[in-house]
Amino acid sequence: MNRTLVLSILSDDKPGVVEALANTIAEHQGNWLESRMSHLAGKFAGILQVNVAEDQLEGLRNALSQLRASQGIEVVTSEAAEAQQEGQDITLQFSLMGNDRPGIIKELSQAFASQHINLDELQTSCSSMPWSGDPMFTAHGLLHIPADVDLDQLQDQLDEISDNLGVDIELGAVEDSVAE
Repeated sequence: MNRTLVLSILSDDKPGVVEALANTIAEHQGNWLESRMSHLAGKFAGILQVNVAEDQLEGLRNALSQLRASQGIEVVTSEAAEAQQEGQDITLQFSLMGNDRPGIIKELSQAFASQHINLDELQTSCSSMPWSGDPMFTAHGLLHIPADVDLDQLQDQLDEISDNLGVDIELGAVEDSVAE
């Protein structure tokens, strides 16, 4: 029987981090599935889903934990949760753009949590506005919305946040490029 692990990875950004992970996983006959990895503030950070035979599970966990001492790569492992039935739930994407300021994600995440909406994906960035040079914050993500959520009420709540924070928030159907 195969088991699925979710790995959280943090290291100084340097060549060979992905290779060290891939070699360790391959040495234990693991299969690298999905991953999201990025360079952030001089660090390499990522999440990774791995499928591995049950008899290799403990060896892989031990080998991954040894990467910290041998190569400075911190790996936290967690066994994947069983998938839940989705029923009639819907998936929408959202985007947010506006002047950067503290509290944007706090307000947005509170609105989603108050409606029992799961934030499936979140990508944020901060850059300069081309016309003024002011800091601009953008966020994009996928929402898993229970069927009983009133979408008009959700939109009203997001419009209120948008007005209070001076940002633009849009909800829409999932585009193919976002869902992949």
